[in-house]
Order: sequence, then structure tokens, then C-alpha cells
Amino acid sequence: MTADIAQYDVLIIGAGLSGIGAAYHIQKKCPNKSFAVLEARESMGGTWDLFRYPGIRSDSDMYTLGFSFNPWKSQKAIADGPSILNYIKDTAKKFKIDTKIRYNHRLISASWSDTTKKWKVQVASHKEVTHEFMECKFLYMCAGYYDYDTGHTPEFPNSTSFKGTIVHPQKWDATLDYQDKKVVVIGSGAAAVTLVPELAKKAKSVAMLQRSPTYIMNLPSKDVVANALKKVLPGKMAFALSRWKNISVSLGFYFASRKWPRAISKLIQNDVRKALGPQYDMKHFSPKYKPWDQRLCVIPDSDLFDSITKGKVTMVTDAIEKFTENGLRLASGKLLDADIIVTATGLKIQLFGGIALKVNDQVIDSGDMHCYRGVLLNDIPNFAVAVGYTHVSWTLKCELSSHYVTRLLNYMDEQGYSSCIARYNKDAFTSEPLIDSNAGYILRAENILPKQGSKAPWKVYQNYLKDILSLRYSKIHDKYVEYS
Repeated sequence: MTADIAQYDVLIIGAGLSGIGAAYHIQKKCPNKSFAVLEARESMGGTWDLFRYPGIRSDSDMYTLGFSFNPWKSQKAIADGPSILNYIKDTAKKFKIDTKIRYNHRLISASWSDTTKKWKVQVASHKEVTHEFMECKFLYMCAGYYDYDTGHTPEFPNSTSFKGTIVHPQKWDATLDYQDKKVVVIGSGAAAVTLVPELAKKAKSVAMLQRSPTYIMNLPSKDVVANALKKVLPGKMAFALSRWKNISVSLGFYFASRKWPRAISKLIQNDVRKALGPQYDMKHFSPKYKPWDQRLCVIPDSDLFDSITKGKVTMVTDAIEKFTENGLRLASGKLLDADIIVTATGLKIQLFGGIALKVNDQVIDSGDMHCYRGVLLNDIPNFAVAVGYTHVSWTLKCELSSHYVTRLLNYMDEQGYSSCIARYNKDAFTSEPLIDSNAGYILRAENILPKQGSKAPWKVYQNYLKDILSLRYSKIHDKYVEYS
């Protein structure tokens, strides 16, 4: 490790979907900019490299979760984790982004100076780290929004008395043998509905224990329309049409859910009843909230429902009273025997990769920030974040954010500016939560999540069409952004 400071125009933090996408756009649209991608782990892929639990897959179709500039070619639209990871790696290699990634570069701090007009970042010592300090003119945070080191696990009463194995999906042990074992999966979100049918293939029994039900939709893993288009149209045209078809369907369903929640709720539950039969107790699939108050869960090819009808999976809707030596005692008094308990209890939100951000030696409180166009944060110079959608595919918003960042960088070069900073006017707007969701992991992080304003351009819309206009075609210079 050398004492000198490595210099870049742009540093991208994180080599997952959003980081690889950001690198592509900067490389293509800002060819004169020097940049590097700093990845804290020893490999790229982000979520798709971190999570290794059985059955890991997307819950968004790959025509929208994938990159617009590198068409997804597989027949399966709902893809498994290893396939998505290979796609990310192939994309990085194809566009030579892999040469720009610096692995095992975990950020400790990042500090902006008005004197130098630069960010100075410190990287934790590692044998692959040649420069402990780096400087850049622009810092682009693509590190996601959750803690990679630990997931969310509630304090369960008497959990130390359990004689079996307790594991969180985020820390899955590949050597864990669940063949012919009794397994209880605590949770009702995406990880739980993914794990349960996969575990049921080998386990003696699987119980999915949920405190409250979730809306679950069955979708085919293969997109029949997309695959038909591939047969008659050139690859890029077929991909573009499939992508826009899926964007339109996703947006249409989301806005229909918000406008006619009872009708959409009934539609979803009727589909579940059709799959499970008229005698099945629908209390396990009847949420108390409206569709999209929390993210819907998608299951491919009815895998969860098939596991239930074949008697391999039991749904249990109840609260946990305490752990026992051999499983769980529920609030109803029922006992659930288990050899393995999987705590699929959610994520722990963490912003900026867990580092402390400073501007002129002042620590930034992210909870006091407001998000400009969903990309910039007020009073933080030359800094952008890539945060995807919560209601449709993550990558759609991240790519639009990268479009905006490249436009911003090119505008600053054209005008001779060295810094830009968004300014929030508290008198002109009221503050609102950044993410319109009552999901547990969002509510737990209210104090650290930035906020949004009540009107554009400080309003963060969950609307891809509006964001296209805002991020690709809006004026770069407006009264809310100062340049110097």
C-alpha cells in the first residue's frame, strides 16, 4: 500500500447491478472521464453474489431487471440467482468494465472539501489495496440500501434453548444438510416464498410460519410473448418490445392496485383459491393491508402452491410465544417441531455502504436529507445515489439515474463548472417519507432514510414514464441546483 493518493474523475461504489450499469453509462457517455468501481467484497454481483440460499431467484422479470444495453437472452424471464450472477459477470466482461473494478476495497470514510473541490475516500487495508486514500471529483454511490454483513433478526424469546440449527438466509451455510429434516421458515416475504418450495424437495416437512399474510402472485417463469418475439424479430428489437411490454404491464398493475385495491385484492386471492382449491383456508393468503402497501411476492410456475397441495408445505399464520428445545411454541398454544429454523425475517437497511459522509468536516445526517429527482441529496456536492424502484424492477430507476449523472457531468464540463449542489427549500415544500411502503424493513429505518419533498423535482415518483422525462430530458440547470 502506497502513501500517495490515487486520482479519479469519478468513483463508483459497488459492483452489483447498479454499479455495473453506472460504469457502462459513464464509460460510454463520458469517455474522457477516468473512473474506478470500488467493491468491498472479493467478487462482483452484489445481492446475486451475496445470497446463496436454496432457490434464490429474481422476483422481477429479467427483461426489466436486466440491462437495457445488454439484452437478456435466456428463455426464463423469472431467473435463478446463479444465472443472474453469470449475466452480470458476462456484461462486465463484454464491455470491459471488469478491468475497472477494484475488489476488496471497503470504504471507511468519504469527505468532501470545498477547498480542493474533491472527495477524499479512505479504503480499509487489504493486500489488494494499493492506495489507502483516493480522491475523485464526483462520488456515485451504487452500494444498495441494505447491510451486507447482517440481516434483520428479531429477538426471539428463549431462542438459545433450541437444540437444532438457526440460520438467516443472508448467512446461509452451503454445508447445511436439510435432507429428511423438519424445517420451519419464519417469514412471509420474497426470501421465504423462494426458500420454502425449494427446501420442500428434500426436507421431511416444511412449515412457513408467518405473523401476517402477504399478497402472492403466480407467474410463468417463461415469458411466452417475449420468446415468441425472439423467433420472428431481430434480438435487440424483440428485447426492446418485451421490455416495454413488461414495463407497461407492471406499471398498469401497480396503478390499478392503488386505484382499485379491493378489486385487485380479490383478483389475487381468487387466483390463489383456484390453485389451492375451494376448501383451503384462505386466512393464510388474506393480508390486512392493500396491495402494494408492501411489495407483492411473485412465485414462478405455481411452485409454492404446488408444494402446498402435494402436502409438502404447511402454512401457519400465528405469532411466536417462544422457542423450545425442539421447535416453537406459538401464541395459539400450538407446537411446531423443527430440526432447522430459518429466520427469513428481512433486511437491515444501511445507506452509503455504512460509511460516514462528511462535507467540510461536518458529518452528514442522512435522515435530514431530501432527495432531488431521486438522485442527488441536498447540500452534498458532487454526489449521487443509485436507488431503484421498490414496486417494479430495481434496475429501471438505476439506469435512469445513471443517464442523469452522465448528463450532469457533461454539462459541468461544457460550462466549466467544478461542483454542483442541490438546495432544498423547506418553505416551498413539505417533507414526506422517501418510500411509500409500510414494509417492516422500511419502517425500521425511518430515522436514517432521506426524505422526499411534496412536489417535483423533490418528489420521488414510483413512475418510470415520469422519471424518463425527469432524468433523461429535463433541464440540467434549474433553480434547485447550484453550480460553481
